[in-house]
Amino acid sequence: MASLAVMDAVDARLAANWTRCAIVADDTTGQGPADGSPYLTVEYPVAREEQITVGSPGANVFRETGVIRLVLVQQTGTGRRQPVQWMDELRALFRSTLFSGVTTFAPSPAIVDPANYAGGKFKVSCAVPYYFDLFA
Repeated sequence: MASLAVMDAVDARLAANWTRCAIVADDTTGQGPADGSPYLTVEYPVAREEQITVGSPGANVFRETGVIRLVLVQQTGTGRRQPVQWMDELRALFRSTLFSGVTTFAPSPAIVDPANYAGGKFKVSCAVPYYFDLFA
């Protein structure tokens, strides 16, 4: 799981730039909005930290690298065009950028296959590789 600093930075970027649908906290992912409208969740499936420099305490660089997974969820039967279009917009928001100390790279395209359908919902996701440097 990513550090709290990375999660806070991603949450702030989405809050400032994403208005297409609700952003649902990952601890309520299975629920979504009561009206069944589309929503976005954010996951951090892969993260690690390594020490980049060795020197004086307080002046070392520790680099966290990982993946931010953005998941768009909507009811089945409404088509794939809207979620894929929205995913492209999210990918653009996180493509090759620096925000709050987080550097992101090229997000993966959304994948559409039978695994997208579960429990009456259609889900598309992308993976955004990132790094974050911590000085300690």
